[in-house]
Amino acid sequence: MKIDLSKKEFRRLLDLVYIGNWVLNSMRGDDRFQDYDEVESKLFALCKEAGMPTLAERWDGIIIPSRAFAEGGIHEAIADYEDTIFFEILAEELARRDMDHQPISSENYEELRSRMEDYILEFEANGTDNLLLDRNGG
Repeated sequence: MKIDLSKKEFRRLLDLVYIGNWVLNSMRGDDRFQDYDEVESKLFALCKEAGMPTLAERWDGIIIPSRAFAEGGIHEAIADYEDTIFFEILAEELARRDMDHQPISSENYEELRSRMEDYILEFEANGTDNLLLDRNGG
């Protein structure tokens, strides 16, 4: 198979592959999806011939994304995504709790969305600073 990419497109593909592999494997410890690691390694092995030798390095005999690549801003993009997902999930969980965890239907969907939006606005303004836990269970 041959894919014709510009240098910029190849660089974007490296970002996409790294982010995808990070999502799939970063929390798996020793139980990684090796086939994704292998695809990532194959693509990063092409960095030298693509004129980007600083983006890949050899570690333990395997080509991996270099420290320069990993520290070049890609993790900020991942962190932004994680923050957004965290707050969206938290808003939905709190809204469902407020609605006594009733099943969502066409009749109460707008209420769920409205409650979620209220929480999202709060999180955008204050993060988690105003969240309180009732340690007495009430």
